[in-house]
Amino acid sequence: MDLNMKILIADDLPEARMVIINFLENIGFTNIKEADGGTAVLRALKKEKYDLILCDWNMPDMSGVEVLKKIRSDDKLKDIPFIMVTAETEKEKILAAIEAGVSNYILKPFTAETISAKLKKVFGD
Repeated sequence: MDLNMKILIADDLPEARMVIINFLENIGFTNIKEADGGTAVLRALKKEKYDLILCDWNMPDMSGVEVLKKIRSDDKLKDIPFIMVTAETEKEKILAAIEAGVSNYILKPFTAETISAKLKKVFGD
């Protein structure tokens, strides 16, 4: 796994972004950017290329699934691995994320080990 990959963290709560960033930095990742909502994610993707998106489900301006659908419908962006980070456990919502093309799913609360394991599933060792 490339520890220099460019990662975009999307969550409307600064504290939640900080937790994920700290876990990623402890794993060894160094190239991490933040977005405070779905609109900010789409804006960031227009400016530069990312290798991974970790996105919260519940954001006020646009849900994580809405962000995912927009990304998957764009030929330039559709192959970016997208991991949903959420407390949502309803089967219908998980299925909606799978149907939209989510790469993996992290349930809150989580640990650095959980993030590491999910990244290995998406990228391999």
